[in-house]
Amino acid sequence: MDGGGQYNPRTVEEVFRDFKGRRAGMIKALTTDVSEFYNQCDPEKENLCLYGFPSEQWEVNLPAEEVPPELPEPALGINFARDGMQEQDWIALVAVHSDAWLLAVAFYFGARFGFDKADRKRLFNMINELPTVFEIATGNVKKQQKEKSLISNHSSNKSKSNPKTQLGSESQGKYSKPQPKDEEEGLDDEDDDEHGETLCGACGENYASDEFWICCDICEKWFHGKCVKITPAKAEHIKQYKCPTCSNKRARP
Repeated sequence: MDGGGQYNPRTVEEVFRDFKGRRAGMIKALTTDVSEFYNQCDPEKENLCLYGFPSEQWEVNLPAEEVPPELPEPALGINFARDGMQEQDWIALVAVHSDAWLLAVAFYFGARFGFDKADRKRLFNMINELPTVFEIATGNVKKQQKEKSLISNHSSNKSKSNPKTQLGSESQGKYSKPQPKDEEEGLDDEDDDEHGETLCGACGENYASDEFWICCDICEKWFHGKCVKITPAKAEHIKQYKCPTCSNKRARP
């Protein structure tokens, strides 16, 4: 298993696109698909690895048989530690190793295709702009994110609907009471500041002004509606929203 070794990106932009796809797949495994991932990592099985693919999919599988493999291999035997640790600690451990693997694959491509110092620096800077898998999986994307989420709920005093939902500035009038022009402009700037560094708990991407977001009432993380399959219409009828991770925790015996 080489995690998609047939695909060989050759430019900085292509390597970064490959990195983002693999990263998105691993984030899914450790957040929205965590229950399925947990079940697949049976300690009774052989050494297993978590692979991310450029297609944003993930897979738990045995490592490649050839030595050396086509691509660097992820951490081996992640399943063995599953039942010997607290679940969240185990997820955090897998996330750390996932970050290390993603960087290894990206810079493997960089070395293989002769990236010079400037290209390597540009690739690292592009990667470094994104939160790590560990930060997303453990909820440590930003230490201030919880506070920002609470501040963002200032709309609860003005909202006509669920205060845990938020539309970007283009659609916000649907949820907020009309404001005087000067005050409205001030709030728009405030919203931009508040949401500018807020990251989706599922995909890790930044807040966008034209997208619908919803906040989990349990862990208080924000999510793109599309990432958790919630539309503004559905949100209208949800009294208490629980994200997939929190729902899975409650459901698992």
